[in-house]
Amino acid sequence: MNSGGSIKKNIMIEIICLLYILLFVYAASSKLLDFENFQIQLGQSPLVSAFTLYLSWFIPVLELLISVFLIIPSTRRAGLTASYFLMVMFTAYIFVILNYSSFVPCSCGGILEKMNWTQHLVFNFVFLFLALLALYLEFYRNCTGSLRYCILKYTAFLFLITILASAIVTVLFISSEKIIHHHNNQIRRFPHTPMKKGIKLDLGVSSYYIAGAEEDKIYLGNTTAPTLITVVDKSMKIVEKKRIEIETGSYRFRGLKITVRPPYFFVTDGTVPIIYRGRISDWKIEYAKKIKEYFAAAVPIDSVTLAIRSHSSVTGEGILGMADIRTGETALNPALLVKQFDGVFDLDGHLLYDNVLGEVLYVYAYRNQYTIADRKLGLIKRGNTIDTISRAQLEVVAVEKNRLRKLAKPPLFVNKSSAVSGYRLFINSAVPGKYEKDALWRSASIIDVYDLRDSSYRYSFCIYDIEGKKARSFIISGDHLYALIGSHLFRGTLNEKKMQQYEK
Repeated sequence: MNSGGSIKKNIMIEIICLLYILLFVYAASSKLLDFENFQIQLGQSPLVSAFTLYLSWFIPVLELLISVFLIIPSTRRAGLTASYFLMVMFTAYIFVILNYSSFVPCSCGGILEKMNWTQHLVFNFVFLFLALLALYLEFYRNCTGSLRYCILKYTAFLFLITILASAIVTVLFISSEKIIHHHNNQIRRFPHTPMKKGIKLDLGVSSYYIAGAEEDKIYLGNTTAPTLITVVDKSMKIVEKKRIEIETGSYRFRGLKITVRPPYFFVTDGTVPIIYRGRISDWKIEYAKKIKEYFAAAVPIDSVTLAIRSHSSVTGEGILGMADIRTGETALNPALLVKQFDGVFDLDGHLLYDNVLGEVLYVYAYRNQYTIADRKLGLIKRGNTIDTISRAQLEVVAVEKNRLRKLAKPPLFVNKSSAVSGYRLFINSAVPGKYEKDALWRSASIIDVYDLRDSSYRYSFCIYDIEGKKARSFIISGDHLYALIGSHLFRGTLNEKKMQQYEK
């Protein structure tokens, strides 16, 4: 072997090793010095987010260990092999991100922070080539048989390494997707927002609530003016204000609520078991019927049927039921709601109905559970949100003087509000997940999206605060999201194409 050629080969190997040492030491140091941000970046990855806790430590430690192997002459060949193996994994990771992931996350930090994912891929291919070159020179220098035999041996060895590294990335991707969507323990994904920048309307006061919506209008009720209905069009202009006239008779209402289900509107107050109905064309009451049960919430199913949340006359525990305003009859199903403590406070939640699904949903306020039933209140299935609180965190005390039960301290909310649109369930979560920045929670309300077809978590997005106030309620109507934030009504436009892409 030519001594001059050997020196050149040795110098080339030394340079390649030095480049890898610089790359890995800098990358590992960047990760460890900004470890929290690195964990957040891994947590947003569509490939490895389920393994963030382990990989966030394993990757920088492995990079430093490989650097040590590259420094020591006796372990340099192992270090180059490990460098190639790790770079194949990084390259396969980027390839899957660009071609098979439901979304492309933001670029990582460190030495590559100025590159997009395609540039990352090119960068990795350059270092892959350098590793291959260095390994070839190592094999050639230590070849004891024929050159052809050494090349075949070298090629077969690297082929196996390439297949193994790519297979590991593929398995991680498949496993992570399954865990995130079906066995998630509070790891959220925030892909590029599926909601375009919205517009807002200042209502002046914060006493409004969402009474209903249709394709081009949203209807607002007002707790301080119980019979006032305000109509806002899709351009966020108030187009009508109307006061609904109600013959109260001897009834003493405590909190009238208007619910709009076009072409009808309903006026209810569960403390008085009577339901009023009229048409939104003239906002006049045309029908009233007293039903058999008092109720805490009512959601119209059609023109004559409402889903209600009532209480047992025997135990006082919460029950879901159906009320027919033609007959006044109610049908209750005490098996739908699952008691944990007192059967009253622990069963608080949000009653929803979607006409496309034709199903009734109940989302518990203080635990990570929801229930789906058909229009006859037959149980379809129960589901869980990604929050880890499966038992309501409540402290209930009995007040003997009044024979009442009260909460001894404010409850821990899990699901603050919710909405349903077709097969999608949207939940405004109250509990931060893993690997999420505190600043995000201080400036926005987090909406988690679930697919009711397979009870899977899909992704999350933000509704940003307005004047320091968070969203207190929201509704989905067509491709619009409406939210009440302080004294403002916010309207955002959902990107259906992106949403479907994230649901693949």
